[in-house]
Amino acid sequence: MKLFKLIPLLLLFVVASCSSVHVATDYDNTVNFSQFKTYAFMKDGVDKINISDLDKKRILKAIDEELTAKGYTKSENPDLLINLFTDAKQIVNVNTFYGGWGYGMYRPWGWNPWMMGPGYQSVSTSTQGILYIDVLKANNKELIWQGKGTGYLTQNQKKKDERIKEFVAKVLETFPK
Repeated sequence: MKLFKLIPLLLLFVVASCSSVHVATDYDNTVNFSQFKTYAFMKDGVDKINISDLDKKRILKAIDEELTAKGYTKSENPDLLINLFTDAKQIVNVNTFYGGWGYGMYRPWGWNPWMMGPGYQSVSTSTQGILYIDVLKANNKELIWQGKGTGYLTQNQKKKDERIKEFVAKVLETFPK
Protein backbone atom coordinates (compact mmCIF):
# COMPACT_ATOMS: atom_id res chain seq x y z
CA MET A 1 0.00 0.00 0.00
CA LYS A 2 2.83 2.38 0.82
CA LEU A 3 4.39 1.60 -2.54
CA PHE A 4 1.28 2.88 -4.31
CA LYS A 5 1.54 6.14 -2.37
CA LEU A 6 5.18 6.62 -3.38
CA ILE A 7 4.72 5.99 -7.12
CA PRO A 8 3.35 9.49 -7.95
CA LEU A 9 6.14 11.11 -5.96
CA LEU A 10 8.81 9.01 -7.67
CA LEU A 11 7.37 9.80 -11.10
CA LEU A 12 7.51 13.51 -10.28
CA PHE A 13 11.21 13.27 -9.44
CA VAL A 14 11.96 11.26 -12.58
CA VAL A 15 10.17 13.78 -14.80
CA ALA A 16 11.80 16.76 -13.05
CA SER A 17 15.29 15.29 -13.24
CA CYS A 18 14.96 14.42 -16.93
CA SER A 19 13.62 17.78 -17.96
CA SER A 20 15.93 19.66 -20.24
CA VAL A 21 16.13 23.17 -21.56
CA HIS A 22 13.47 23.99 -24.14
CA VAL A 23 14.72 26.47 -26.72
CA ALA A 24 13.11 28.82 -29.21
CA THR A 25 15.10 31.10 -31.51
CA ASP A 26 14.30 33.72 -34.08
CA TYR A 27 16.48 35.82 -36.35
CA ASP A 28 16.49 38.29 -39.21
CA ASN A 29 17.13 36.10 -42.27
CA THR A 30 18.28 39.09 -44.34
CA VAL A 31 21.39 39.53 -42.17
CA ASN A 32 24.71 38.01 -43.23
CA PHE A 33 26.11 36.77 -39.91
CA SER A 34 29.50 35.91 -41.41
CA GLN A 35 30.38 39.63 -41.46
CA PHE A 36 30.43 39.77 -37.64
CA LYS A 37 33.59 38.83 -35.76
CA THR A 38 33.48 40.66 -32.41
CA TYR A 39 30.99 41.14 -29.57
CA ALA A 40 30.49 42.89 -26.25
CA PHE A 41 27.81 42.83 -23.57
CA MET A 42 25.32 45.69 -23.24
CA LYS A 43 26.24 46.97 -19.80
CA ASP A 44 22.88 48.72 -19.28
CA GLY A 45 20.93 45.56 -20.05
CA VAL A 46 23.13 43.23 -18.03
CA ASP A 47 23.01 45.57 -15.00
CA LYS A 48 19.18 45.50 -15.05
CA ILE A 49 18.92 41.69 -14.76
CA ASN A 50 17.17 40.82 -11.51
CA ILE A 51 19.34 37.86 -10.44
CA SER A 52 22.27 37.46 -8.08
CA ASP A 53 25.64 38.82 -9.15
CA LEU A 54 27.07 35.31 -8.90
CA ASP A 55 24.50 33.90 -11.34
CA LYS A 56 25.07 36.89 -13.61
CA LYS A 57 28.81 36.12 -13.68
CA ARG A 58 28.06 32.47 -14.45
CA ILE A 59 25.82 33.41 -17.38
CA LEU A 60 28.30 35.91 -18.83
CA LYS A 61 31.17 33.43 -18.50
CA ALA A 62 29.13 30.71 -20.23
CA ILE A 63 28.22 33.08 -23.08
CA ASP A 64 31.90 34.08 -23.46
CA GLU A 65 32.89 30.41 -23.70
CA GLU A 66 30.19 29.57 -26.27
CA LEU A 67 30.86 32.58 -28.50
CA THR A 68 34.64 32.05 -28.32
CA ALA A 69 34.11 28.44 -29.39
CA LYS A 70 32.12 29.74 -32.39
CA GLY A 71 35.03 32.01 -33.39
CA TYR A 72 33.84 35.35 -32.02
CA THR A 73 36.15 37.67 -30.07
CA LYS A 74 35.22 39.98 -27.19
CA SER A 75 36.07 43.57 -28.09
CA GLU A 76 35.84 47.17 -26.90
CA ASN A 77 34.72 48.11 -30.43
CA PRO A 78 32.29 45.25 -31.21
CA ASP A 79 30.26 44.30 -34.26
CA LEU A 80 27.55 42.75 -32.06
CA LEU A 81 26.02 43.60 -28.70
CA ILE A 82 24.71 40.87 -26.40
CA ASN A 83 21.81 41.69 -24.11
CA LEU A 84 20.16 39.44 -21.52
CA PHE A 85 16.80 39.12 -19.82
CA THR A 86 15.75 36.60 -17.21
CA ASP A 87 12.46 35.57 -15.72
CA ALA A 88 11.27 32.85 -13.37
CA LYS A 89 7.95 31.15 -12.65
CA GLN A 90 6.98 29.08 -9.65
CA ILE A 91 5.39 25.82 -10.83
CA VAL A 92 3.07 23.93 -8.47
CA ASN A 93 2.61 20.21 -9.14
CA VAL A 94 -0.32 18.39 -7.54
CA ASN A 95 -0.50 14.62 -7.92
CA THR A 96 -3.46 12.56 -6.71
CA PHE A 97 -3.65 8.80 -6.31
CA TYR A 98 -6.87 7.06 -5.32
CA GLY A 99 -6.53 3.62 -3.74
CA GLY A 100 -10.31 3.58 -3.66
CA TRP A 101 -13.04 1.02 -3.25
CA GLY A 102 -14.44 -1.07 -6.03
CA TYR A 103 -14.16 -4.15 -8.10
CA GLY A 104 -10.77 -5.78 -8.13
CA MET A 105 -8.62 -7.25 -10.84
CA TYR A 106 -8.56 -10.68 -9.22
CA ARG A 107 -12.18 -10.88 -8.13
CA PRO A 108 -14.41 -9.14 -10.64
CA TRP A 109 -17.58 -10.12 -8.77
CA GLY A 110 -17.11 -7.87 -5.74
CA TRP A 111 -15.04 -6.11 -3.19
CA ASN A 112 -11.25 -6.47 -3.27
CA PRO A 113 -9.39 -5.86 0.01
CA TRP A 114 -6.22 -4.91 -1.92
CA MET A 115 -7.97 -1.91 -3.46
CA MET A 116 -9.35 -0.27 -0.34
CA GLY A 117 -7.92 2.89 1.11
CA PRO A 118 -8.10 6.65 1.01
CA GLY A 119 -6.77 8.90 -1.71
CA TYR A 120 -3.31 10.39 -1.48
CA GLN A 121 -2.11 13.77 -2.68
CA SER A 122 1.37 15.17 -3.00
CA VAL A 123 2.15 18.80 -3.69
CA SER A 124 5.54 20.08 -4.77
CA THR A 125 6.89 23.29 -6.20
CA SER A 126 9.75 23.98 -8.55
CA THR A 127 11.16 27.04 -10.23
CA GLN A 128 11.18 27.33 -13.98
CA GLY A 129 13.70 29.83 -15.31
CA ILE A 130 13.68 31.67 -18.61
CA LEU A 131 16.82 33.12 -20.20
CA TYR A 132 16.60 35.43 -23.20
CA ILE A 133 19.76 36.22 -25.16
CA ASP A 134 19.40 39.06 -27.64
CA VAL A 135 22.03 39.83 -30.28
CA LEU A 136 22.00 43.32 -31.78
CA LYS A 137 24.06 45.11 -34.41
CA ALA A 138 26.38 47.41 -32.51
CA ASN A 139 26.16 50.30 -34.98
CA ASN A 140 22.37 50.79 -34.86
CA LYS A 141 21.26 48.49 -31.98
CA GLU A 142 18.93 46.58 -34.30
CA LEU A 143 17.87 43.18 -33.00
CA ILE A 144 19.07 40.48 -35.40
CA TRP A 145 18.88 37.27 -33.33
CA GLN A 146 17.04 36.16 -30.20
CA GLY A 147 17.21 32.93 -28.25
CA LYS A 148 14.98 31.86 -25.38
CA GLY A 149 15.73 28.96 -23.05
CA THR A 150 13.19 27.61 -20.58
CA GLY A 151 13.90 24.95 -17.98
CA TYR A 152 13.95 24.03 -14.34
CA LEU A 153 16.47 25.72 -12.08
CA THR A 154 18.44 24.21 -9.25
CA GLN A 155 19.33 25.65 -5.86
CA ASN A 156 22.15 23.15 -5.49
CA GLN A 157 25.29 25.31 -5.64
CA LYS A 158 27.41 22.48 -7.03
CA LYS A 159 25.05 22.00 -9.98
CA LYS A 160 24.37 25.68 -10.74
CA ASP A 161 27.44 26.12 -12.97
CA GLU A 162 26.55 23.01 -14.92
CA ARG A 163 22.89 24.00 -15.31
CA ILE A 164 23.69 27.56 -16.43
CA LYS A 165 26.24 26.28 -18.95
CA GLU A 166 23.58 23.89 -20.26
CA PHE A 167 21.05 26.75 -20.61
CA VAL A 168 23.48 28.98 -22.49
CA ALA A 169 24.85 26.18 -24.70
CA LYS A 170 21.36 25.08 -25.74
CA VAL A 171 20.22 28.63 -26.48
CA LEU A 172 23.36 29.51 -28.48
CA GLU A 173 23.46 26.15 -30.25
CA THR A 174 21.76 27.57 -33.35
CA PHE A 175 23.56 30.93 -33.30
CA PRO A 176 25.48 31.24 -36.60
CA LYS A 177 29.29 31.03 -36.73
